[in-house]
Amino acid sequence: MASQQKTVSAERGKTLQTIKNLWPYMWPSERLDLKMRVVWATFYLLLSKIILLSVPYFFKWSTDALNGKLDAPGILPTFMLGALMLVIAYNVARLLQWGLNQLRDAMFASVGQYAVRQLAFKTFVHLHKLSLRFHLERRTGGLSRVIERGTKGIETIVRFTILNTVPTLIEFVLTAIIFWWGYGFSYLGITAFTVWIYIWFTIRASDWRMNIRRDMNDSDTDANTKAIDSLLNFETVKYFGNEEMEARRFDQSMAKYEKSATQVWTSLGWLNFGQGVIFGIGTMIMMVLSAIAVQNGTQTIGDFVFINAMLMQLSIPLNFIGFVYREIRQGLTDIEQMFDLLEVDAEIEDKPGATELAVASGAIVFKDVHFAYDPARPILKGISFEVPAGHTVAVVGPSGAGKSTISRLLYRFYDIQQGSITIDGQNVRDVTQKSLRSAIGMVPQDTVLFNDTIAYNIRYGRPSATEAELEQAAEVAQIGSFIESLPEGYKSMVGERGLKLSGGEKQRVAIARTILKSPPILILDEATSALDTHTEQEIQAALDVVSRNRTTLVIAHRLSTVVNADEIIVLKDGGIAERGRHGDLLEQGGLYAQMWSRQREATEAEERLKKARDEDDLGVVVRKAPAAE
Repeated sequence: MASQQKTVSAERGKTLQTIKNLWPYMWPSERLDLKMRVVWATFYLLLSKIILLSVPYFFKWSTDALNGKLDAPGILPTFMLGALMLVIAYNVARLLQWGLNQLRDAMFASVGQYAVRQLAFKTFVHLHKLSLRFHLERRTGGLSRVIERGTKGIETIVRFTILNTVPTLIEFVLTAIIFWWGYGFSYLGITAFTVWIYIWFTIRASDWRMNIRRDMNDSDTDANTKAIDSLLNFETVKYFGNEEMEARRFDQSMAKYEKSATQVWTSLGWLNFGQGVIFGIGTMIMMVLSAIAVQNGTQTIGDFVFINAMLMQLSIPLNFIGFVYREIRQGLTDIEQMFDLLEVDAEIEDKPGATELAVASGAIVFKDVHFAYDPARPILKGISFEVPAGHTVAVVGPSGAGKSTISRLLYRFYDIQQGSITIDGQNVRDVTQKSLRSAIGMVPQDTVLFNDTIAYNIRYGRPSATEAELEQAAEVAQIGSFIESLPEGYKSMVGERGLKLSGGEKQRVAIARTILKSPPILILDEATSALDTHTEQEIQAALDVVSRNRTTLVIAHRLSTVVNADEIIVLKDGGIAERGRHGDLLEQGGLYAQMWSRQREATEAEERLKKARDEDDLGVVVRKAPAAE
């Protein structure tokens, strides 16, 4: 019991903190116009409730007037005391109250949408500030779902808290005062007790339903994540013929969602039934008391219909209280998850007083660099090397030796545990991340393109580039003629992750993008390892042009691409095993020479196989030729 109370207390604390975090967006200090909209919306809200409570009075007076027992109220002018005028006034009041509600909602709409936009924007920017480690550990589908539900949660809080819950509370207070003042304490007591029991039951039942809904949301998130993962890896699914397995995994998540969703709707039926019983009993007791009073002559028929009208009027917002409470709780939970994201600290941050990186020549120095993703598994163990300005240094080695880690450290996606990395004598930890990354160009092994036009993807290197600069970059990357041969040219869509382009075409787009950026420092991270030999040679020619007169760091898998490097560094087990030029390393007969020998044998075997296939294809054509005639 004590632990349950602690849990409830903790949830209330988080709820209050979430509301506190949301308040600056609902009452924005820099937007006087939005503040005035809040003020006017509040005014229309109060005015509409006052008019709403006058509606049952007009109904009462109309009934008594038609019954010939109207006790003329002093607050009405004489011309309105006729039955027809009172009926008209009754309907006008209802129409006016409805109009004020719509005006209130319209006034508050921009406030709510401002909060949605600001929080969504802040979350989006914050996610881009978080470390690569965070994004590698989180699922994109799950993150997108948190943001989607969070933005909807803001709208929910605005709509139901400001535009529904507060008006309902005001209406209940005013109704209670009217019953106490007009009919005595017994009517007030019955009304208050009925509403209290109603709300207590609704909250308890809704809390029970929230756990079911939470399971449903978890299943929904899991199914969405699996769907996005599967579609993003469409080719891989096809390669292994695992469509049925993917469908089965998705269906398992949807089966859990189906079960939870069914329970949600079933429990909603029990909630609505319980609410109806509670309010129906309270209404019955009050109507019986009023009927007895009418029979005794202490109340009129108008009083009887007035009490019934007041209760029916109060039942309308109360009928939604379970829905409103659930939506508010769910909205707060969703916003809470979004605020939890905002509270995740960025692993890599600019130090106070960080300066802009000033690149004079672009010389890179790694000095006694130690790094580990996990303290129990060191990756780099005190490596030191230099990439002189305008030179090309290649880093090679077996898989897992730490080659790609070097490029990530230079970009400062991670901070090293010991040693230093400098560019022109400036420690990368002492300069701003933006200036550091703007000075470096990257051509990665796996080129990821945006699902947009070829022009957009090339211009991503420098969004302000002109059309002429864009086309020039494409020509240097040896892809200009290919683009112009397409029906839509530079406006051609590349598809999700560039699936409409071949591997070589995607790499050329990546090269053009980097050329357009025109950085003083270039990183080629296994840029041709996924390509065939012929395409590799073409791409290498383009890369040679790009790297000319630039400080270039090459992370290489295929050794044939680094034979002309000024220095080759061979990594093994997180340390530098060998270093030197291509010829010198071959003469040493060490690890590099062994790797070179194995790759030459693999390349020769590949060429023999390709030649055999070509000859076989040619033989098939020759043999079939006479039959074709």
